[in-house]
Parts: sequence; C-alpha cells; structure tokens
Amino acid sequence: MFLMSLRFADHVREYSVSARQGEGWEVKLEEDRTLKKHAWYRDWHRVERTLVMFRREAAELMAHGWQVQVPR
Repeated sequence: MFLMSLRFADHVREYSVSARQGEGWEVKLEEDRTLKKHAWYRDWHRVERTLVMFRREAAELMAHGWQVQVPR
C-alpha cells in the first residue's frame, strides 16, 4: 500500500503501511534496520495521520539530501 526507502550515506529509513485483510493495517518505520515504530491500526483515520507524518518526514529528509532507493 505504501513503501518508501530513503538513504543518506550509510543510513537507511524505510516507511511502510500494509493492509492485512481482516486485521487492519500494519505500520512500520525502520531506521538502519532497527524497528523504530510498529503498530496495528483498525481505524483508517489513524493510518491516514501516519501516512501524512511519514510523507512529511520523508520530504524533509529529501530536502536535506536523502535519496529514494529501491526497498530491500
């Protein structure tokens, strides 16, 4: 549903939101292969807010030189 991976030098951040049939949505943020955020939401409005936050953070990182990469 949503997957974005950004790289700057040796640092990588990966944002993902996945729909899980009957279980809601799984939200994850990994930084340098360390899970920083992991949540399950059944409320779509929480997912929308998370997507806005992920996109905003990614835009700020790209403005500071981070590059989009192919997810691992």
